[in-house]
Amino acid sequence: MKNLKTAWFTTCVAWMLTLVLFSSCTNDDDTQTNATAPPVITSVLPSGYDLAGNLLPLTPVTKVDPKNYYIIRGTGLSSVSKVYFNDYETYFRPTFVTDTEIIVLVDENTPYANASNKLKVVTANGTVFYDLVVAPPSPTFTGFSPINATAGTEVTITGKYFLNPVVTLAATATKPAVPVTIVSSTLEKIVVKLPANADYRNLTVTNISGSATSKEAIGTALYDDVLHGVQWGGPWAGKGVNFDYDGDAYQGTKSWQWVHGGWDGGNWGFNVDMTPYKAFRIVVKGLKAGKVNFNINGGKNYELPITTTWTYIEIPLSYWDSPSSVWMLTFQESNNDGGNTILYDDLGFVLK
Repeated sequence: MKNLKTAWFTTCVAWMLTLVLFSSCTNDDDTQTNATAPPVITSVLPSGYDLAGNLLPLTPVTKVDPKNYYIIRGTGLSSVSKVYFNDYETYFRPTFVTDTEIIVLVDENTPYANASNKLKVVTANGTVFYDLVVAPPSPTFTGFSPINATAGTEVTITGKYFLNPVVTLAATATKPAVPVTIVSSTLEKIVVKLPANADYRNLTVTNISGSATSKEAIGTALYDDVLHGVQWGGPWAGKGVNFDYDGDAYQGTKSWQWVHGGWDGGNWGFNVDMTPYKAFRIVVKGLKAGKVNFNINGGKNYELPITTTWTYIEIPLSYWDSPSSVWMLTFQESNNDGGNTILYDDLGFVLK
């Protein structure tokens, strides 16, 4: 991977240098003519190759991505001293400057929210501004709560880079995407009002750079701050379980805390039709590293690896011979070192 990146960078720089030399040779007269002319920007174009090694087309763009090279094209640019995107200074190499072109690297820390949406080029003969949007990274989708929401319920989505977001119920093989009403949004949180007929649909957040879709589908939770559908059961020791633990959570605001004694466990009874599902999901975290034996319907144990950070796990239902229903979940701490305090969150099922 390192060699690939090095080759890509070397090829990109060689291509840019060739472009600059060509421009310099063919524009000598223009450079002399425009030596004292005020700067003009006519377009901004991508520069170089993508990660697959394909030469990017020299087509003018209206938005730029941080950590990428671009060509600023115009006249009167040879005396450039500063280049700014959204009032944030970015790097350029003086040898990559002619009177008609500047090759710049958009700094990865360039602001994209509440910004001027302007490119500014400062030269010895004046300053020029150009309308240009700096794109945020594609959104990341941490989760949403409650997962088992009903029509009209407000749902909170968490993640990053939610600049001017659009939220939809994700398209499926048989259903188109459906717009979802946004109640409020920040760069890291969106509150939406859930439309009707949203069960078994994932949520997608889109900004100008891309989209991200939730792991969970609406209505597929067994635990999302509360335990759903439980009919019987509890810990074998009769203690240690707190379904309302608010000290840490992977999804929502609470998690299921279980202070396990050594080899302590418990059973919980449900009646869940497995027709729509292909896997069981769970997220776990421990006070210390360890393991927990877990099974469905009293079948063979699956060893949940416990670490001190949240770990998302999907277990195919085929591991338990694809049961038609789930009527019991069993957990047993099994690290053989005296017990552990373990947090469980985001229990539920994954759609086919």
